[in-house]
Amino acid sequence: MPQIPVLFISHGAPDLPLRPSATRDFLMRLGQQLEKPTAILVISAHWNTTDPIVSAAAQPETIHDFSGFPSALYRLNYPAPGAPLLAQQIDRLLMESGFVSEVVTNRGLDHGAWEPLMLMYPDADIPVTQLSIQPRQDPAYHLRLGQAIAPLRSTGVLILASGTATHNLREIGGRDDDAIPPAWVSEFANWLNHTVIAGDRSALIDYQRLAPYAQRNHPTPEHLLPLFVAIGASGEDSKATQLQSSYSYGVLSMAAFSFR
Repeated sequence: MPQIPVLFISHGAPDLPLRPSATRDFLMRLGQQLEKPTAILVISAHWNTTDPIVSAAAQPETIHDFSGFPSALYRLNYPAPGAPLLAQQIDRLLMESGFVSEVVTNRGLDHGAWEPLMLMYPDADIPVTQLSIQPRQDPAYHLRLGQAIAPLRSTGVLILASGTATHNLREIGGRDDDAIPPAWVSEFANWLNHTVIAGDRSALIDYQRLAPYAQRNHPTPEHLLPLFVAIGASGEDSKATQLQSSYSYGVLSMAAFSFR
C-alpha cells in the first residue's frame, strides 16, 4: 500500500470554513489530490492534556470550541465516523514506545480537526480519531510522540497535524484579513519554512532560542507542537515540501507542509 504523506496544516481562525481565503481553497484542493486514506489521525493544537490520550469515540461529536463568531459557524457539523480500533492501535504503539497513554470514548472533534477535514473531505465518510498533545512537554518529546505512531503510515492512515505556523491572537487587533505581515511575523515564518525544508531537526527543536521573534509568534507553544509530531511520524529520511504559504490577519502564517 503506497504511503500517504504526513501533513502539517495551519487552521488559523475558527471561521476558516466560512471565509474565502487562500487556505480554504488550498484545503479543498488538497483532499482531492491525496490518495484516499483508510482512516485519519488528527493531532490538533486544541486538545491539550498532561499525558497522551486517544479518542475511541464511535461517532465523534462536532465540538464548537470557540465563541463570538457568526451563528452559521455553530450550525456546521462534521458527522464522520470514529475509529475505535485505530485508537486502540495508537494506544499500543505509544505504550510500546514508553508513553503513558489512555483511551477515552467521549471525546469529539475540536475545530482544529473538523474544520480542515470538512474542507478536505466534505463527504465525512473516512473514520477519524484524535491524539492529544502535551504543551508542558518540549518539541523533542513531541518528535518522539510522532516517531511512536510512524508505523500507521504503512496502513494507509493519514496523519494530519493541525496547528498554525505563527499564532499570537493578541496581535490581531483591528487588522484586516489581508493585512501585510509585519517583519516580526514574516521573519519567523521564513525561518520556519527554510528550516523545515532543510530538514534541520536540531534547529527546529531549539526554535525558541534560534528562531527570530519566537516568543512573540508563539507566546504559548501548542499551535507549533503538532508540527514536531508530524516530523517525527514521517521517518528519519523524509523530505519536506511546502504546500501552502499565505497569511491571515497579517499575524497568522498559514504555512502547510508535506513530509514523505
